[in-house]
Amino acid sequence: MTSTTSKILAKNVDFFYGKNQALHDVSLNFPENTVFALIGPSGCGKSTFLRCLNRMNDLILGAVAKGEIILDGENINTPETNVVSLRRRVGMVFQKPNPFPKTIFENVAYGLRVNGLTNASEIADKVEESLRRAAMFDEIKDRLHTSALGLSGGQQQRLCIARALAVEPEVLLMDEPASALDPIATQKIEESIHELKSQLTIIIVTHNMQQAARVSDRTAFFYMGKLIEEDSTDTLFTRPSLKQTEDYITGRFG
Repeated sequence: MTSTTSKILAKNVDFFYGKNQALHDVSLNFPENTVFALIGPSGCGKSTFLRCLNRMNDLILGAVAKGEIILDGENINTPETNVVSLRRRVGMVFQKPNPFPKTIFENVAYGLRVNGLTNASEIADKVEESLRRAAMFDEIKDRLHTSALGLSGGQQQRLCIARALAVEPEVLLMDEPASALDPIATQKIEESIHELKSQLTIIIVTHNMQQAARVSDRTAFFYMGKLIEEDSTDTLFTRPSLKQTEDYITGRFG
């Protein structure tokens, strides 16, 4: 059973890279404790939209976002928004694992230290808890003080999830988190997503239709920078309202 309480509400979002408009009037509601998948062909705007939700696009020169993105009732798309605080609340995991060249322990502890936590036992407890939430503590507990760069690709990606979870975000954005991983590593990431759903809201961009069907409660289909259709995942995949959605899902294009 998914929540009906809104966690993030996007209203009439337009996005421009300079003069090039990448998103057109996108409105979506992301309920609390829900896994929400964004699907569509490459270049359709789904990753751009995902990055609007924690203002990651601010880092791109000439990027302009319009419209409202409301997190717990407050519009984050304003100059007054504290972007550092926003990104603590809305964490992100990228397509390619990007562990720091530090130990496994220090990768997870990094955000805690940046946020001012200094108590060593508290940091150790939070590191263990975060690694458990990312379903990897048992397999690396004897290697915590070895380099994170020695982990496999799948382990590195789960470490990046643990690192994001350590600062206790309310929302986790995942941009193609398993696209570079083998099927077994992908399955572990998907199991983590299922476990985490009871604790936070997850929004995942994926090219993999089967993955969207397996992990998400709701799915939105993007095409050419526009939101085409959004519904419960089961409905969208079995009884889409629009032929364009059906054609994409059945592999007729894209």
